[in-house]
Amino acid sequence: MTVHLVGAGPGDPELLTLKAARLIAEADVIVHDYLSNDSILEMAKPGTEFIDVGKKPGNPTPQELINSLLVHLGTQRLNVVRLKGGDPFVFGRGGEEAEALMEARIPFTVVPGITSAVGVPAAAGIPVTHRNVSPAFTVVTGHRETGGASAIEWESLAKVGGTIVVLMGVSERAIIAQRLMDGGLSADTPIAAVRWGTRAEQHTTRTTLGELHVAALKAPSTIVIGAVAAYEFISGVHVDALVAGQ
Repeated sequence: MTVHLVGAGPGDPELLTLKAARLIAEADVIVHDYLSNDSILEMAKPGTEFIDVGKKPGNPTPQELINSLLVHLGTQRLNVVRLKGGDPFVFGRGGEEAEALMEARIPFTVVPGITSAVGVPAAAGIPVTHRNVSPAFTVVTGHRETGGASAIEWESLAKVGGTIVVLMGVSERAIIAQRLMDGGLSADTPIAAVRWGTRAEQHTTRTTLGELHVAALKAPSTIVIGAVAAYEFISGVHVDALVAGQ
């Protein structure tokens, strides 16, 4: 028996890896966050125990409590799945959970998942890289435990070039936009914010860096900043996406 840190991907159950689907079906206990799709949880066998430890805005489950829970469950001779949206090691605090399990000498595995930083833009028809447009992309959190967005060197990121993908940045978008412009990015830089990417309720809001602070965005949204955000490849057809208000 062991603990499996499993990436659930961006939400669509068909984007689960085969290994993730198998472990979910075999689990005795599933410890999941609030981004986990209900249809993914329905893949579990009858009698599986579900424990919701979602970090909901305004009412987060402390990470220390999650770590202790996983260690406790890992001593109970159960098949435990810690189900995390996206990939466990991309802003999923999976490294902290793995560290806690290692210190307690609890066997564990890590099952990668499609990160929303790449999968969500792709589902909206936005390539994070595109030849002669964006040769690289940077993935950054818009929220830190201490200091929020202000603790990140946005001005430096503005000078790197390529695409910037921001996760968990909706509440800090005004600060992010201003500091990227302070770093040299044009106010006309295209923005695409994709909410609930890969799910039936997926919605894309398009705007510009200069208007990001007033855009009607809601969490959870993946924010794509850069020239590629003006693209929309749907059904093999390239459509120049309109910015908000056009």
